[in-house]
Amino acid sequence: MEPIRVLIVDDSAIVRKIFTQELSKYADIHVVGTAPDPYVARDKIARLSPDVITLDVEMPRMDGLTFLRKLMKYHPTPTIIVSSLTPKNSEMALEALESGAVEVLAKPGGSYSVGDMSVQLVEKIRAAARARSYVARRRQERRDEETRRVRPGAVALSQTTHKVIAMGASTGGTEALKAVLMEMPPNSPGIVIVQHMPPKFTTAFAKRLDGCCAIQVKEAQNGDSVRPGLALIAPGNEHMVLKRSGARYYVEVKDGPMVCHQRPSVDVLFHSVARYAGANAVGVIMTGMGRDGAKGLLQMRQSGARTIAQDESSCVVFGMPKEAIRLGAAETVVPLDAIPVAIFKALEDRGALAQSAAS
Repeated sequence: MEPIRVLIVDDSAIVRKIFTQELSKYADIHVVGTAPDPYVARDKIARLSPDVITLDVEMPRMDGLTFLRKLMKYHPTPTIIVSSLTPKNSEMALEALESGAVEVLAKPGGSYSVGDMSVQLVEKIRAAARARSYVARRRQERRDEETRRVRPGAVALSQTTHKVIAMGASTGGTEALKAVLMEMPPNSPGIVIVQHMPPKFTTAFAKRLDGCCAIQVKEAQNGDSVRPGLALIAPGNEHMVLKRSGARYYVEVKDGPMVCHQRPSVDVLFHSVARYAGANAVGVIMTGMGRDGAKGLLQMRQSGARTIAQDESSCVVFGMPKEAIRLGAAETVVPLDAIPVAIFKALEDRGALAQSAAS
C-alpha cells in the first residue's frame, strides 16, 4: 500500500520542520513537500498531487480560508486545518470546516505538547486520507423534503421530558451534527454531545450552532442540567459524563486519561448514559475515524436504550459507525438526513411503551 502523500502549508519554518520530523517517523505517511504560503502551495499541489494537505489559517499573502475555498473549487483535496488556540482562529477554523476541510488541529503549545500533537496529527491525516470527496457530497446534499414532512411536531415530543439524546462524532462531525441539530424542535429532549475537537474550538462551535438552531446549544460546564431544548457539547480536552440526582440529569466535566486516543471520548459519555439513563436514552454515533463510542453504544443498547448509527454512504469517514455496527451496537442504521426522523421515532416508540406499561 502506497504511503499517504502529505503537503504541509504553514508560514512558520519551525512548524514545518516539526511536522516533517514527526510525520517521517511513520511508514504509512510521506511528506512530499512544504510551503510557506498559499502561492507556493498552489504550485506544489499542481506538481506533487498530495493526498492530504495541512493548512494554517493565518498565512501571508493570502489567508488560509480564502486559499481553502479556491482549493476546493479547482483542486479538491482532503485538508486538515492547523491553528493556534485563539477565538479568531477558532472561528476561521469552523468556517474552513464549513467550506470543505475535514479536520481541525491545535498547534503545539499550551496544553498540547509536541508529542500529543504528533499522535493526533497522524490520526487526522489517516482520517483525511480515507475521507470521500467532501466537496462533492456537500454539493449533492440537499435535504429530502420528505424528511421535513414526516418530522413529528411539538405534541409528539411533549412526553419526552425525562429522555436524553446522546451523540458522538469525529471527522466530518461538525457539519453532520449541525445538520441534525438544526432539525431538532425547541421542545426536544436534552442532548449531550461529544465531538472530537481541541479546546476553545468547541466553545466557538457551540456558539455557532446556538445561532442557527431552534434549540439552545452551549459548551458544557460542570454541573449543567440536561433539560429539554438544550444541547451540551463536551469541552475540548475534557471528558463529559452524564449523572442523575433524583429526576434531574446533569453533567460532570472532568479531566482523565485519553480513551481511544481521545479526550473528550464518546465512549466515556455513552457508558455514563447507559448507567444513568438506560432505557430513557437514545444514542447516535456518527461519522469519524476509529472506534471511539462503539463499545459505549453497545452498552447503551444492552441497557435498553435505542441506538442509531450513520450509514456508510453519508459518512465522511465510516470508522466509528462501522465499528458500532460490527459489534451489534446499532439498532438502526440510516443516512445522515434520516437521523432526526430516526431519533423522533425512537422517542415516540419509547413513549408508547411507557404509556402501555402505565395503563
